[in-house]
Amino acid sequence: MNLQTLFQDFNPGKFLVHCCLMVFTVLFALRLDKIIEWSYWSVFSPIWFWKSMVILGATIGSYVWWRHPHARLEGEAYVHYKAMLITLALHLILLMFELLVCDKLESRRHLWILVFIPLIFISIVSIAVCIWAVKHDRSFELELFCAVNVLQFIFLALKLDGFISWTWEVVFVPLWALLCLSLVAVLYAIVFAAVLLRTPQINARQRRTSLNSALGYTFLVVPILVFQVLLANKLDGDISLNYTTVATPLLISHTTLIFMSFGAKGGNRWWFGIRKDFCHFLLGLCPLLQEYGNISYQPRSELDQPPSELMVSEKNQKRFKKVDLTKPVVPVESIDMPD
Repeated sequence: MNLQTLFQDFNPGKFLVHCCLMVFTVLFALRLDKIIEWSYWSVFSPIWFWKSMVILGATIGSYVWWRHPHARLEGEAYVHYKAMLITLALHLILLMFELLVCDKLESRRHLWILVFIPLIFISIVSIAVCIWAVKHDRSFELELFCAVNVLQFIFLALKLDGFISWTWEVVFVPLWALLCLSLVAVLYAIVFAAVLLRTPQINARQRRTSLNSALGYTFLVVPILVFQVLLANKLDGDISLNYTTVATPLLISHTTLIFMSFGAKGGNRWWFGIRKDFCHFLLGLCPLLQEYGNISYQPRSELDQPPSELMVSEKNQKRFKKVDLTKPVVPVESIDMPD
């Protein structure tokens, strides 16, 4: 157990987003089952907290950026700052979509096509953002998700407004295709991990990393597929399960994403103006953690070794001591150099 290793690859942004989405999924499922009678504005409170943290972090980061001009010369500061502004713009447009969704669910005075316009706009803009992120070696999970699901968003809006009479299984065709590609990637990760486990030339760290990746993607994609099947059958009236039961596999995927955020790396150094990795920022913010961050615990000690190994090691030490004692002692001679 090493606290520094645990937090050096930690991504606080992804941890916050996945935690908020997990809580929102639970509240939204309970609201659809009428177990809670909250308004949708209250049900969306985790989403509002997520967006408020994004806006607050970008505001503080921009203040630090203009307050300390010398900090702009630190490494890839311009790239990080531009990435923060782009992410802020996308989140503001996404916030507009979420506000329209809440208003639609409460008042039902808009068409769903009008509600989905900001989301469709994000999907189109995200294509250019993904290209920019690839050129500057930045992560783009949210942008990629929106870019590949633009057709799915259009189908959802048309179905909810009643312009198309397809079944929900047909409406989710773009998502089925995406999940099939994800399953192929999961199978590749599993096969790759199995090959590395049988290859003696690969060190233990690489084997452990590939195995963790395969398990993580498996527990991420398979529950989403199960959730999608249950949701399509639920909306078509083929099963009588409540929405809380249907959303249970999705909670497993959210939990997997939360655990994967501890090894996701990345993160923007200008959020809240920290200007450093989150691990260094956390250790500087809490000096007491520095003592524990420099301590690592090994699960295996000399007491865990078999008695035979201990006896062999003791014999070797005695033999080396005997050899050292039998060596002749040569006096030190100093040769004076002539003047």
